[in-house]
Amino acid sequence: MVLDVSTVLTWILFLALFPIAFFWLRRAWRIVFKRDFSEVALKRGMPPANPAKFAPFTAVINFVCGIIILMVIYGVLVLQLEYETWSSTAGVTIWSKFLLDFMLSRHAHPIAWGRKKKAADESASGSGK
Repeated sequence: MVLDVSTVLTWILFLALFPIAFFWLRRAWRIVFKRDFSEVALKRGMPPANPAKFAPFTAVINFVCGIIILMVIYGVLVLQLEYETWSSTAGVTIWSKFLLDFMLSRHAHPIAWGRKKKAADESASGSGK
């Protein structure tokens, strides 16, 4: 085995799959069994108004992606998957999880169009001085 940059990056990618799978499965466990919604659909660190509404979706995303990563690890260690196969599967899974979490967080925090009521009240009371 030749130790070059691509070999080192391949090992880093493979070894990173272990903590990735652990954290995603742990997050799904916390949501489903411990009813901890503190990491559900966060936007700029703030939870949505009703995190319990979005918790099942977050749990499913984390569980499915964690299981896929575990299957990739199993495939590399036991089934001797080729590099292109396991790296593409892991990459698509990681990016899909990030994008699905992003979409869910944006759906959980809707954009308030128009004027905010508080700002409108302040401007009305300020003009009456």
